[in-house]
Formats: sequence, structure tokens, C-alpha cells
Amino acid sequence: MLKATGIVRKIDELGRVVIPMELRKTLQIAEKDPMEIFVDGEQIVLRKYAPGCVFCGNTEIAKTFEGKHICGEHVRAIAFKWESESVANG
Repeated sequence: MLKATGIVRKIDELGRVVIPMELRKTLQIAEKDPMEIFVDGEQIVLRKYAPGCVFCGNTEIAKTFEGKHICGEHVRAIAFKWESESVANG
């Protein structure tokens, strides 16, 4: 859902756009916070980066394995598959 702010910014000679301080405070975006950049049709979407599940992108992380984040649904799916294969292999 897009919400108009009435704020317009120009792109500088290096291709940068400044996100206004008021918006950064409202959205709790601090200096040096990583931002993800998406393209949706002809729109550019910025989102504060949150590491997600390596399988589905869900940001509600249940476990981290060897530096990879995994959500609860996929932790359960992996455990089920592991148990099924262990039983099948005796």
C-alpha cells in the first residue's frame, strides 16, 4: 500500500536520492542501515534490509545454520525430511 507524502527529491549527479530525516525517523532507519532495492513494474521500492529465510525470504527467523537463516516452517520441513530419510535408510 503506497502512501503519498508530498515529498519530492531530485537525483544528484552521482545518482543519489536523500531520504528525508522525518521519514527516516518515522521508519526507524538509521545512518548506515542496509536498504534493499526492488523494482515493481516501473516503481523503485526501498525497504530496510532484514535477513530472511534462504528458502522463502520470511524474516521471522527460527534458526541459523552455518550463517544461513531458516524460518520455522522450513526448519520443520527439513526435520521431517531428515527423519523420514533416516527411517527409510534404517
